[in-house]
Amino acid sequence: MLTFSSLSLRRGTRLLIKEASFTIYRGEKVGIVGKNGTGKSSLLSLMLGELQPDAGSFDRPSQLVLAHVAQELEATGQSAIEFVMDGDEELRATEQAIARAEAADDGIRLGELHARYAAMGGYDARSRAARLLHGLGFSSEDENRAIRAFSGGWRVRLNVAKALMCRSDLLLLDEPTNHLDLDAVIWLEDWLRNYPGTLLMIAHDREFLDRTVNRIVHIEQGTARIYTGNYSKFEEQRAEQLAQQQTMFERQQREIKHMMGFVERFRAQATKARQAQSRLKALERMERIAPAHVDSEFEFSFLPPDKLPQPLLTIDDQSVGYGERTVLKSISMNIAPGSRIALLGRNGAGKSTLMKMLAGELTPLSGKRTEARDLRIGYFAQHQLEQLSIEESPLAHLKRVGGATAARATEQELRNFLGKFGFSGDRVFEPVGPFSGGEKARLVLALVSYQRPNLLLLDEPTNHLDLEMRQALAVALQDFEAAVVLVSHDRHLLRAVADDLLLVDQGRARVFDGDLDDYARWFTTREQQEEQEIARDTSVENSAEQKKQRKREEAEQRNRLSGLRSQIARLEKDMTKLQTELSAIESALAEPEIYQEQGKPRLLQLLDSQKTLKRKLDDIESAWLEESEKLEKATAS
Repeated sequence: MLTFSSLSLRRGTRLLIKEASFTIYRGEKVGIVGKNGTGKSSLLSLMLGELQPDAGSFDRPSQLVLAHVAQELEATGQSAIEFVMDGDEELRATEQAIARAEAADDGIRLGELHARYAAMGGYDARSRAARLLHGLGFSSEDENRAIRAFSGGWRVRLNVAKALMCRSDLLLLDEPTNHLDLDAVIWLEDWLRNYPGTLLMIAHDREFLDRTVNRIVHIEQGTARIYTGNYSKFEEQRAEQLAQQQTMFERQQREIKHMMGFVERFRAQATKARQAQSRLKALERMERIAPAHVDSEFEFSFLPPDKLPQPLLTIDDQSVGYGERTVLKSISMNIAPGSRIALLGRNGAGKSTLMKMLAGELTPLSGKRTEARDLRIGYFAQHQLEQLSIEESPLAHLKRVGGATAARATEQELRNFLGKFGFSGDRVFEPVGPFSGGEKARLVLALVSYQRPNLLLLDEPTNHLDLEMRQALAVALQDFEAAVVLVSHDRHLLRAVADDLLLVDQGRARVFDGDLDDYARWFTTREQQEEQEIARDTSVENSAEQKKQRKREEAEQRNRLSGLRSQIARLEKDMTKLQTELSAIESALAEPEIYQEQGKPRLLQLLDSQKTLKRKLDDIESAWLEESEKLEKATAS
């Protein structure tokens, strides 16, 4: 049970959360929502112990095993699967204890540790880690690749897999669907539904939240309030509250207006002055009701294209790839104004490759491409965020990218345009280097829109965007009169925008006959088939590994017996030598003349040597007995 009591939380001088009180019970799955900057990540930092309350308290049972996704991942030579297995700290600690017990030849301790290892599923741990990697989009070949071989987005997935590997009681996730494709999102939501512990998660994907959580913590204007139900239920409850709040606000405003009117009319009259003062005091004591409002500060639209030729782009039997490797073949498409196409397909199937081909960034290996004379492509992809000039401001970017249109516009017109994407005031003059991922994504969307494209290509545009901006994007795309081709893991956006689904699979692109729910079923079936194959492969691998392990153990046993026998033989040789030396001394001591006055020095020397040899012989005999017992035990086992 997690208890927040009158909690207040600051970052610097800014009060993020004020006097929040709520309780989360064991096994609940909670989504944390609110505008960017309201304190969602700070709340997770508090639960991790990285922040302390400025007032009030937060309590959680000390024995809870907590897992979370690390923000950074060092580029090392460790393999992906070994890194993921490190997430189960108890498993790794037990493995180390087993190694120490083996080195100490402690059979009793080894038996206890192996029993514990089996109880925690240690013998299936590698298979469990492989399933996590596969579910998050990694191939079998990726399992043994070094961490340093993966890009930043894939390292994020590795951190997610490591967190899921931990057999935790409490799991904290901060925007886990960023950098995931739709298939990985579908897999992750299924995993989280079956997670037996308590889950607290920040997410900006409403359908993902609807399918995984049963409570919502909403943070707004310093207030944290908890709601029962998924995200859709929360929206319904909040809409009712806002409507009631607006009604109460309007009623209160009428009351305030009436009271202020009385004060203004009668304050100067002696007979009414006391009543006027009473009303002023009542107004001062009145708890003011804030007007109802909607969180979203975004309401934008894509600028209409100058021309809409028909068709815009025709692809005829094209193949495309990288170098000599063909990724997609026999692709044919006809894109016209008003087309709304979503690309579906498993990770690595070639969706982004197809987008690059449509954008003209990849030279086709074969086939024909026909562009309308007035075709103007607007292309949004994640790499474009990295290509922003970190020293330039949003306004400078717009002036440079906007060309002649921007040159003719006044600065105020450009600032008004940027304001629709959340850049207002002095923000338009600040360098974009320190901007968040969401701010950079909004800026790239603004730059794409300003170019008035008639073919809009969007490859995962919602990464880093919050719920309000995603909703604004969906509305803007619905109103956009030109063509849209979209890749996204946000199913709400896909449902709101796409009319046609195109499945990219096994090097081809074909119309998918069904909706997103049908695609989820198709994906799940394929996933189950592949997991069965992985299980079979792992079983075969484990069988082969067990044989290798038995051979290693037999070799180690032979080496151990051989070593013991060699040690015993050396000790027996030393004993024989000492016994021979001792017999020679005893023979010398048996001579009568050794006890005469002139033989006294020799006698003392012989007695001293006899004492030393007997002590050495006793030590070696003890060692011989100990090694002989070890050999007897090892032979018996």
